[in-house]
Amino acid sequence: MQKIPESIKIRLKKANEQDRKLEKPMERVSRLLWPWPESKLIQFVSLLAMLDFLSTFAALRFNLSHQVYEIGPMAKWAFAIGGFPILLVVDAAVIGALILLAFGVRALYRRSGFPGFGRTAFVFLFVPYAIIMLPIIFNNIINTFR
Repeated sequence: MQKIPESIKIRLKKANEQDRKLEKPMERVSRLLWPWPESKLIQFVSLLAMLDFLSTFAALRFNLSHQVYEIGPMAKWAFAIGGFPILLVVDAAVIGALILLAFGVRALYRRSGFPGFGRTAFVFLFVPYAIIMLPIIFNNIINTFR
């Protein structure tokens, strides 16, 4: 009967050793993607969210052809029920939730003894958002003047 728990302990120890070996390379990858402090990433993503809202506002309000519309389902819903004020609240709530999620995941990894994975998760949550938002912002700006 004791062999089963001992086997589990051995497997957990091996898995922990494998994770320790993988932690540093993953942290290096995260530093390649975002070499600056994590606080700068929060600032950058917040700036992108603000630019997204402002460029969406400009595109929807000032487009001469009036053929521009919100494409995101949540943003479309927010805009439909309350216009720009509700869209701003929803955008802020989404960014706030993403920031809380990133800090929570990072804290869990740090508490587990894997701070390198914590930073990696933090960066991997925000960098895709930034990559997606940049062309959207530029598209909104272009559509403003069409």
